[in-house]
This record gives sequence, structure tokens and C-alpha cells, in this order.
Amino acid sequence: MNRMLAAVLAASLTGTAMAQDVPPGSGRVTFIQAGTLLDRPGERPRGPSTVIVRGGKIAEIRDGFVAPEAGAALVDLRDRFVLPGLIDMHVHLLGIGGDPVRSRMTALNTEPADDVLYGVGNARATLMAGFTTVRDLGGDPRGIRALRDAIDRGDVTGPTIVNAGTAISVTGGHGDPTNGLAEPFAHAVAELYDNTCNGPDDCRRATRRQIGLGAQVVKITATGGVLSNVSGGLGRAFTPQEMLAIVETAHDLGRKVAAHSHAADGTKAALVAGVDSIEHGSFLDDEAVALLKKTGAYLVPTEIAPVAALAQARAGQLPPATIPKAEAAAAAMVTSHRKAYQAGVKFAFGTDSGVSKHGINAQEFALLVDKVGMTPAQAIRTATVAAADLLGQSDRIGTLAPGKAADLIAVAGSPLDDVRRLEAVEFVMHGGTIVRQRGAAPIE
Repeated sequence: MNRMLAAVLAASLTGTAMAQDVPPGSGRVTFIQAGTLLDRPGERPRGPSTVIVRGGKIAEIRDGFVAPEAGAALVDLRDRFVLPGLIDMHVHLLGIGGDPVRSRMTALNTEPADDVLYGVGNARATLMAGFTTVRDLGGDPRGIRALRDAIDRGDVTGPTIVNAGTAISVTGGHGDPTNGLAEPFAHAVAELYDNTCNGPDDCRRATRRQIGLGAQVVKITATGGVLSNVSGGLGRAFTPQEMLAIVETAHDLGRKVAAHSHAADGTKAALVAGVDSIEHGSFLDDEAVALLKKTGAYLVPTEIAPVAALAQARAGQLPPATIPKAEAAAAAMVTSHRKAYQAGVKFAFGTDSGVSKHGINAQEFALLVDKVGMTPAQAIRTATVAAADLLGQSDRIGTLAPGKAADLIAVAGSPLDDVRRLEAVEFVMHGGTIVRQRGAAPIE
């Protein structure tokens, strides 16, 4: 199936040309003249600057507007604000994002290949929104690996993907694909997945299996979840011993662990086990906040997810079992995250796109400012410097400096004054290739 899918993608998506007035990408030298350059988010921006890109990487950054050398392309952003490409640490690219009714209606008559091709569109929308790197935290492991590799080859337009496979779950927990299915369908679905485990030894097996299928990061569902079609609540799912077995196995194999977690007990058990990030963290008590500080784990808040889920629930688009969970998580999250932020917990940007629609990721910034209490500069830092650190890729992305990937975006006006300006990105360069530029159609 993977060979067939790769052939389909290559046949339909390669050879797409950029608009005529958009300079070529990584094959040439490009001089980018920026009116304001935020090369190191969290620090003061630079004034007029020129970023010189060679071979997909930043070669130099010079003060002022430097004329291009012979044969180089020139990008005029002298009236624009330029900053590093954004990083979303929690997305789900495969399948139909932000449309739960359609997703459930088609679940029994679509194939993994359909999900990957939906993922192609979702990946493109995400990149065009200015997110040049994402961490995909759950989907068919073979499908997301295929999409990741197709983007890396240049066959598909999308952000760099750091992928989990399928989230590791206990039987009956959030992430068990058989939840809510009638018995004949449950048996059929159970044959297709290998992500549930019970007991430490079985959880080691499940972790190794996801890594064997191509997972670059391991995701664990430490608690129940809002969108699970099961009335199990949002409490802790794994035993502490099971969590420890997963984390130790993943770390031994060089993978970080992201823990989906709502209830405080699940969050605390995951932190004691040594996870690298807490996703959502809807219910944080003082002890959980202290553990986040002590361990240095990141909180990935996904503020937009409960907003989207609650709207879907109230519109009757989610099963009845999800509605009280959506209401409880949405009500608790703001207080929990504000408490964590005021305590100095490390935050990394994430949206849970797939619950919300792909391509509107930047709406999360305003929620971080308005609900959590961050300044625009601090919110931007979560999607650049902090996210790169959590990925373990600070040497490649997160700031603009010689030797780093030429991932950068531009907007009209300073997002340090109004962070919502990041919702209207006008220019995107990914790996030295321009994929979006004002005055020209984005590449198809």
C-alpha cells in the first residue's frame, strides 16, 4: 500500500511550479530584505536586515538592506515583519480535521490511504499558515510516516513532521480504537491496531511496536479523553508502573514521551514517570504545578481544542458521552494554565489541530495572551524557541541564525503589538523554498 500511495502522491503532486514572480527555493541563493527581523524570539527585534539563504540554510544575517549578489534572487520584505517559521507541537494531520460529524459518518467506508490524502491537504494548509514544523501526536503510524517522508522528499507541500505513531492506551482508555463500536466492528478494528496494553511488560511491547513502525516521539494517553466515545471520565488511565515502563522504554530508544493528560492524578503520575511534556493539562493542582517545575517538563496547553470541542458538543456533533467531559475540561483549563504560567512552568505551543480545523493554528496565540496572560512576545516564544527545545532541535529551528534551516515567515505589522497578525501570514519559506508570497499564488 505504501508503494502505491507514494506513486499516487508523486504523480499528482510533483512538478507543481511556483508562481512566475516567486523566486526559486533551495537550489539558488536568496537575499531576503526584512524591514524588522525577530531573529531570536524573546529578545528585541532587529531593524532593517538582510537574511542570505544558501542551499536551504541561513548563511548570513546582515544589518541593512544588502543588494543581492550576481545570480541571487531578491525577496523584498522591507515593509514587513519577519520571524522564524512557527512550530505546532500538537497536531493530527491525518483524516478530516474539525469536522467530527463527517469523520464519524465516513469511518466505516474509508481506507488509511484516504486519511493520508486528507493529510496532504491538511499539511499544506498548516504550512501556508506559517507553521513550518509540527509534531503529529496520533494517527495511523504507517500513514503519517509516509506523509512525513513524502514532504521530506519534496513530493508533497507541508511542514517538517516529527511524528508519533498511534497513541499508547490501556484497553478501554482514551485511544482504544474499539471504544463505542458494536461487537462485530470492534473485533475487526482490534485486528488493525496494536496500541493498547495492560501491565508493564505489555506496555513495553506496545512502545517498541510504535517505534518500530516509525514513531519519532511516543504518545501516551495518561488519562481519559474528551473525544473518546466512552463514559470513563478524564481520570488516570495507566498505573504508575505502566507509565514508567513506557517512559523508560522510549527514552532507552532515544524517543521523548508526550502525555495526553487531563486529571491532575494522571498528570502527576506521568511527571513522576519522567514524561517530557504534558498535553492539555486541564486540571492542575498545586502539586502538579510543582512537579512540572521540578521535572522541567513542558506544558502544551492546546487552548483552542476545548473551545472547538465544546462548540461541537453543544451543536450535537459529538456523542453524548463526550459532552460533560468537554464542558469540564473547558471550564478548568483557563484557571489551571494561568496558575502554571504564573508559577514559571515551561510552555510550548500546541493546538490539537484536527479537533479544530487545520490552518487556523495561529488563533491559539490570542488565547495564550487573553486567557493565560502571556505577552505577545512570550506567546511567540512558545512556538519558536521553546518548541524547538522540546523537540530537541534548537540547533536547527526556533531562531534565525547562520547554519540553521531557512524556515521563516513574514506578516504585515508587528505581532509584538498585536499577536493576531500571525493569523494572516503573507510569506512562508520552508527549507529555503518559498511556498507563499504576497502578490503571488501559493504553490499548489
